[in-house]
Amino acid sequence: MEYRPLGRTGLTVSRLSFGASSLGGVFREVDEDEAIRAVWTALDLGINYFDVAPAYGATRSESVLGRALRGIARDRYLLSTKVGKYTRPGSYGDDTLDYSAARTRASLAESAERLGTDYFDIIHLHDFEYQGRRHLEWALDEGLSGLHELKAEGRIGAVSAGIYPMDLWHRLLRDHDLDVALVHNHYCLNDTRLLELLPLAAERGVGLINGSPFASGLLTDRGPADWHPASPAHRAVFRTAADYCREHGASLSQLALQFAVSNPDLPTTLFSSASPQSVTRCVRWADEPLDEQLLKQVREILAPVADRQWEY
Repeated sequence: MEYRPLGRTGLTVSRLSFGASSLGGVFREVDEDEAIRAVWTALDLGINYFDVAPAYGATRSESVLGRALRGIARDRYLLSTKVGKYTRPGSYGDDTLDYSAARTRASLAESAERLGTDYFDIIHLHDFEYQGRRHLEWALDEGLSGLHELKAEGRIGAVSAGIYPMDLWHRLLRDHDLDVALVHNHYCLNDTRLLELLPLAAERGVGLINGSPFASGLLTDRGPADWHPASPAHRAVFRTAADYCREHGASLSQLALQFAVSNPDLPTTLFSSASPQSVTRCVRWADEPLDEQLLKQVREILAPVADRQWEY
């Protein structure tokens, strides 16, 4: 496994990192014992950064990840979670957003209990563009200030955000003090807008985490979960790309992962899986050469959905 510096944080992250959303059944039902083995497999294969959130599976992802990491030496892994977005069981998409300093501290304590730790290497302010951006200024004011206070107290190592809209990313990197940026769905086969952020991130010393190499399930044979906002017509484009890969003895998921990890300016790519076999496969894929001809053809197929802004 290759390791790279994450901006100015002093952290060194594995080229592939583990997103724990799958552990909470966000994409499909999971067997918790299998999910725990997936975490152990990631550790054994050299993955050293794990990310989760209380909103994933209504805290289930944190609880499962905490059970998996129990007894593992804390210096074997880097850990992040998120604050600001909370989801009740059975209500995916019906979120409570709260960026108050008090709720941030309470959330961090709750996450620490579930994950069995008293320290987080990174905390991401989560999805503050949701609900029509009506909480945006609250998040950028009290939300970020609360995280910087926790960093000053030594409770967390780095301040970050985890959002989707590109216009907000430009504003954040230009006007606000971040150590890390978790950018999802913007460096994958169908969307490479993350490249727009590279110069400013480098200038500000912000470490970039490339999330969702499979475009939240669009770039897989199984396809995305029902909650994904892509229209039937758009989903059909991705199915065509998957069929083309299969007809040529390849896998759309493999191509997607290899493309996502191919840019050396992106320190780590965050993927999610609750399957030990899938984790092993992804690590193997990352070390195999990218088929440039197949990449060219598939990106042409995906041209109708290139850089499309989904309404998450």
